[in-house]
Amino acid sequence: MELNGLTPLLGMNIEKLKAVAAECGLPSFAAKQMAQWLYEKRVTDIDMMTNLSLKGRARLKESYCVGRVAPKARATSADGTVKCLFDGRGGRDVEAVYIPDKERATLCVSSQAGCRMGCRFCMTGRQGFHGNLDAYDIINQVLSVPGSESLTNIVFMGMGEPMDNLTPVLEAIEILTAPWGLAWSPKRITVSSIGKIEQLRTLLDTTKVHVAISVHSPFSEERAELMPVERAYPLKSVLEMLRGYDFAHQRRLSVEYIMWGGLNDNMRHAMALARVLKGLDCRVNLIRFHAIPDSDLRTSDEATMVAFRDRLNELGITATIRTSRGEDIAAACGMLAGQKRD
Repeated sequence: MELNGLTPLLGMNIEKLKAVAAECGLPSFAAKQMAQWLYEKRVTDIDMMTNLSLKGRARLKESYCVGRVAPKARATSADGTVKCLFDGRGGRDVEAVYIPDKERATLCVSSQAGCRMGCRFCMTGRQGFHGNLDAYDIINQVLSVPGSESLTNIVFMGMGEPMDNLTPVLEAIEILTAPWGLAWSPKRITVSSIGKIEQLRTLLDTTKVHVAISVHSPFSEERAELMPVERAYPLKSVLEMLRGYDFAHQRRLSVEYIMWGGLNDNMRHAMALARVLKGLDCRVNLIRFHAIPDSDLRTSDEATMVAFRDRLNELGITATIRTSRGEDIAAACGMLAGQKRD
């Protein structure tokens, strides 16, 4: 990744910053100094790194820049949600969404430009796959959205499938949680996935972040119609793998369930969902569908969602209805990016 012929320092971990320091004739401890300037003090220019020598800064500027880039566009909802547009890959922009809610401020970040998973209900998937983001792109979203300083939580639920771009996602999580980085607790981070099993296992084994699994139907054939990935990574196999981890103490497991009227919102689905989740320490988030163009899918009505939630709770599965945000600003993931391109 280059900006005006320069390589961004943003998105680099300590080892990479040590290599940069050695290349520029700086002592190895300069790596921690640079990390402090980048992630704690959030500078925007190398000249602001005043505890580096003038000569060292001059050498750095020959090949490197900080790399902070503001959103190229934004849309603000009446409820305070802000959707920001950043350069992505292959001519496709990506989105980050800032969601304020009382004492909380959550940022939904993207990990890919487009997506390969091809889910029927997903606007991002309709746009095709245009390339993986790297740790720089992800961290720039975190530091460059309005309200960045007030963030309390980050969710990898934006454009793309995080497990399809695992290495940069892990690098970004390292920067978010390391003492030399933003020093966040991993409990402030949630990573969503459709369930690529080996990559998901790596995430669980190497981090302590929360995990959210997209389910959307408890029946394999129906899920495959909505999510082609079911054929490669059946929900049954994903849940079997997840049962080997402790979600009662250090981390949380969420099940994401978008509800569509007449498709997956009846009591038969509720009972089947409770059966497949039985014994798994998790909570179910019931999600209103944000309509996308040229789709026959429609969201469930409020009464149906409440009845579905109540039935799950009766069956011993903790379930809540997620508050819908930002519907007046092209709420579905990928819609703003698609509109701007069009």
